[in-house]
Amino acid sequence: MFATRFAPSPTGRLHKGHAFSALTARQAASEAGGRFVLRIEDIDPTRCKPAFEDGIYEDLQWLGLDWEHSVRRQSDHLDDYAGAVEDLRQRGLVYRCFRTRKEFLDTIGHAPHGAAEAVRPGPHPQDEEAELLRAGRPFAWRLSLDAARDTLGGAAWDSLSFFEEGQGPQGENGRIKARPETAGDVVLARKDAGAAYHLAAVHDDALQGMTHIIRGVDLFEATHIQRLIQSLFGWPEPIYRHHRLLTGPDGRRYAKRDGSVTLQALREDGMTARDLRAEIGF
Repeated sequence: MFATRFAPSPTGRLHKGHAFSALTARQAASEAGGRFVLRIEDIDPTRCKPAFEDGIYEDLQWLGLDWEHSVRRQSDHLDDYAGAVEDLRQRGLVYRCFRTRKEFLDTIGHAPHGAAEAVRPGPHPQDEEAELLRAGRPFAWRLSLDAARDTLGGAAWDSLSFFEEGQGPQGENGRIKARPETAGDVVLARKDAGAAYHLAAVHDDALQGMTHIIRGVDLFEATHIQRLIQSLFGWPEPIYRHHRLLTGPDGRRYAKRDGSVTLQALREDGMTARDLRAEIGF
């Protein structure tokens, strides 16, 4: 059965871009006679707030959306993601990385032309890692692309792909070769903050039986590394449908970090859900 989801992070109130994405996914599920799931991706303890989660429910209900009764909150399932990381660790697919963000930025700054290449630092030497562990330094678990390729084998690596029903930023459509190397050795978990987005999202997509991933084109590039993670675990391959992003009068896409006008503010200014739906094409 067709199944898709809307998976916001409660790091702020929803805006028009969120409304467009949620309505797009809900409409697709309705047209296919399938499932529509709401998932709360609240694995960032420093930015996610209960008040923002409450706001998500309030805004979606105002829009007239409904979803399956059970809502998965990722912060309630950190042990699931830790178990997945442990599986990868036992298979030699992840390594500890103690390097800080500043150290990476300094490295980039000294690269030719300041090129921000995909981060692939590799594991620390054993004696250095042991010393860092004794010192109690925080670390991240990074996925080793080299180990992943060896595990899958060259043929499987070369044939790794995904099917795009929507459109990528350059008009990509249809069967597309996955290029996980563009993401580098991504962080899958941190010692002090649990799972990272790529792992938690694909874990839950598989667990919840998502057949279609419908989301903004800004997440198109994430698909490359997510397909690799799915393949390493033997999880099903969903179909992807990336959609356009709404932009404001200034031509910039709506974003929380830019202080975009929220659905709450629009509602308080007198806009009705029907008016908003019509404005954004629903």
